[in-house]
Amino acid sequence: MNPTKSRRRKFLRNAGIGLTSAFSSAPLLHSSRSPSEPRTVALIGDRYHNADFIQVVLARLFKSLNLPFDFTTDYEKFSAKLLADYQLFVCFRDGMVWPNGYLGPDSYPYSGDLENADDYPASKPENWITETQGRAVKEFVENGGGFYALHNASHISLSSKDYRDVMGGAFDGHPPVRPFKVRITNPDHPITRGASDFMVTDEQHYLAYDKDPKDVILRSENLDGLRYENKGAGSVAGWAYDYGKGRVAFTAPGHNLHAMWQPEYVKLQQNAVRWLLRMN
Repeated sequence: MNPTKSRRRKFLRNAGIGLTSAFSSAPLLHSSRSPSEPRTVALIGDRYHNADFIQVVLARLFKSLNLPFDFTTDYEKFSAKLLADYQLFVCFRDGMVWPNGYLGPDSYPYSGDLENADDYPASKPENWITETQGRAVKEFVENGGGFYALHNASHISLSSKDYRDVMGGAFDGHPPVRPFKVRITNPDHPITRGASDFMVTDEQHYLAYDKDPKDVILRSENLDGLRYENKGAGSVAGWAYDYGKGRVAFTAPGHNLHAMWQPEYVKLQQNAVRWLLRMN
C-alpha cells in the first residue's frame, strides 16, 4: 500500500470524512452525522486552489466544531435541489473553468517562452456559474440558509448578478503573495469576538464591496505601504450581514495553509460557522 495514501485516508477518517473509490463518480463526499445536526455542503477546488488542500482545511475546521460537512467539486451539478438538504453553503473556489486545458497552474506568465508555443492553444477560461445557479444561492439564503464565501469565492461575483447580490461584493485583483496585516474593524461582531489582528503571508485580495459599510468586519493592510495598482495598500477583507431570513459572511485570506491555519484566523472561521448556523 502507498504509505502516503494510507496516511491521508487515516487523516480523513479521523476528521470524520467518508471516502469513495472514485471522486468523479460520487459528486458528494459525506461525513457521518446525526439527524439533528445542521448540515453543511462545500463547493471547492479550482485551477489555482487544489481541492485536496481545501478539503483538509475544512475537515479540520468542522472537526474542531464537532460538525459534519459534505463537499463536492462538481460545479455542474450544483443546484437549488442540492442546497435544499443543507443549512449552510460554503464556497471556496473561483468562477473559472478551463475546457481547453492549460499548461500548468503557474505557467501562464511564461507560455511565450516555449520553443514550440505555436503548438499549444491559448489558455482561455470560461465562467461556470449559470444564472440559475446564482439564483439558487440567493434564494437559499433568502429562505434562511447560511452562506460562507472564502477567499476567491468573490471571483464568482464577476459572472453572476444574483450571486454577487447575495455574496456582497466582487474580486478586484491581487498582487503576488506578500505579508500583510488583517485588522478587525468591528470587534463586537459575533464573528470577530475574542479574535485579534493578525499577520499572514498570502494573496492580499482587493475587493469591490457593494453593501453597507457598517457590515465590514475586516480590512487588510500592507504595513510596508506596498500598493496594488492604483488601489492603495489596503482593502476591505471581510463582511457579514443578514440577507432575507438568512446570513452571509465573507473572509478574504486563504490562498495557502499558512493563512488558513493562522490561529486568529481559525477563530474567525469557527465563529463565522457558528454565527451562520445560529449556534451563538
